[in-house]
Amino acid sequence: MKGLYCRLSETPDDVKFVIQETNIPTTLGSHQVKVQVKTCALSPLDSKLLEDLQVKRDLVAVGREIAGVVLQVGPKVTFFQPDDEVVGILPLDAEVSGLCDVVLIHEHHLVPKPEKVSWVEAAGALRDGVRAYTALHTLAHMAAGHTLLVLDGASPFGVLAIQLAHYHGVKVLASALSPEDQLFLEQLRPSVARVINTWEGKVDLVESCLEETGGMGVDIVVDAGVRLYEEEPVARRLLPHKHDIITLLGVGGHWITAEDNLQLDPPDSRSLFLKGASLSFLNEEVWGASSACQGRYLHIMKDVVEKLTSGTLRPQLEDPVPLYEATVSMEMVQQKRVRKKVVIQL
Repeated sequence: MKGLYCRLSETPDDVKFVIQETNIPTTLGSHQVKVQVKTCALSPLDSKLLEDLQVKRDLVAVGREIAGVVLQVGPKVTFFQPDDEVVGILPLDAEVSGLCDVVLIHEHHLVPKPEKVSWVEAAGALRDGVRAYTALHTLAHMAAGHTLLVLDGASPFGVLAIQLAHYHGVKVLASALSPEDQLFLEQLRPSVARVINTWEGKVDLVESCLEETGGMGVDIVVDAGVRLYEEEPVARRLLPHKHDIITLLGVGGHWITAEDNLQLDPPDSRSLFLKGASLSFLNEEVWGASSACQGRYLHIMKDVVEKLTSGTLRPQLEDPVPLYEATVSMEMVQQKRVRKKVVIQL
């Protein structure tokens, strides 16, 4: 049985993806479930996070968002039975790639997949759905009447965050990083209140947000990374500057950032203090890393799947690719040439 793995190097950006023969244990643990994988979604690998958590292996398993059919359950499994359709996220330290034909996973990392949800949607939307819930519910305490700015709104995560916010009566603004993104967001239904063009540099993000909110500022900002300095590499020039986000944030606002090395100077902290605003770091991996949060984690995953069933969440995914294209697809995802790929094994 073959799976996709990452060979880490001394530099976090220099990673190589390889297909490797894999064997799984023949005996299941008490709470383990053997799943035949139907689809697996590929998201960027955070090698620095693995290093911080001291996950030290020559080969790191790639492809953690899976959907499939239960083949066998351990003696103490209570949630599932053979032939159940399930969707879940393998833990960060998983030894087996989600692109293997069969994986072993703890029952608390799985939820049932409704028949109405396709294999591709289930695997492709679960992690981004958990991320959207973490950002908007857990960290930002979203409520009806709030105004939300989603940066890079056309990303798989951005789309689900927009749809989740609409469901709760939140007014949504979104930034577009390309003409294609702008067209997509303008055609999105329910509609975005304002799509802000950030790729040309002709539209001021701060002015647009203040104009849309009558000068009051937005209640919630969810970024996709920020610029810390005026001069940044080309790949980061489309990101907003940290000062812009602080400026457009309203009184009592919540800034949810994906920037793991954010540095705030005393004037930045003073501005946040004067607004009574908060700053939170978005890391959805905390749910799987803390056993104390397991119940909330399962609740969030179940709610994401239910909203996929009802059509409240409608992921925008590219056409799935076959297993033999997995290595190239993962390289494209890691290099951010594409945002996400789903590998199908039907």
